[in-house]
Amino acid sequence: MTRSLDGLVFVPVTDQAPGQVGRQTRFAYHEEGERIWAEYSGGDIVRGYLVGTRAGDTLDFRYVQLRSDSTTASGHCTSLVTELPDGRLRLEETWSWESQPGSGTSAVEQLPA
Repeated sequence: MTRSLDGLVFVPVTDQAPGQVGRQTRFAYHEEGERIWAEYSGGDIVRGYLVGTRAGDTLDFRYVQLRSDSTTASGHCTSLVTELPDGRLRLEETWSWESQPGSGTSAVEQLPA
């Protein structure tokens, strides 16, 4: 499966820790060839961007975000694109901060049309 992410909006499945993405955060994805990028905001995130590449169903990108407390953070993430039973896409993410200690896993799912 290599369905395009271009124009799709994703939302986290669960809230993360304060100052990170949460259920109110929305990711608007774009894709052109092997290049991917997204803008995101909502909840504790005032503005965020991710940029990277796609090889098949694997995304590899860096992200940077401005939080509501005026701090910034950045990191690296790899995601696996999977399809849900209802046909929407899900990204299974493995991430690590580069601007502070910490790493983890999370998931975002495509908003229904």
